[in-house]
Amino acid sequence: MNNLDNYYFAKKEPTRATLLALREFILALDKNISPAWKYGMPFFCYKGKMFCYLWTDKKTQEPYIGIVEGNRINHPVLEQGKRSRMKIFRINPSQDLPTETIELILNQALYFYRNGLIKI
Repeated sequence: MNNLDNYYFAKKEPTRATLLALREFILALDKNISPAWKYGMPFFCYKGKMFCYLWTDKKTQEPYIGIVEGNRINHPVLEQGKRSRMKIFRINPSQDLPTETIELILNQALYFYRNGLIKI
């Protein structure tokens, strides 16, 4: 297994299933999104440009989606924390994925790439 696959399969359930479902969901959003292994974590790139990533909180082990251009998006579920550019969206692995909210936020982020606001 490569690093990317190993990351997912090393996680315990239900986090593993949540991360794998998120991976499939993100990849299905746009044919120009591709998986990548960057900075020791699973990233998703839009036409080669970093778009978002999946990670787990060190303390809670709760999975989240990191939005690279999150500072451009205002949504109440996104957390900025001490990050200047990125925001995160925490996902409860014991509940159904909030697919409508995820799709809304990721499509807002994709807007910047699709319309040239982020240079590709």
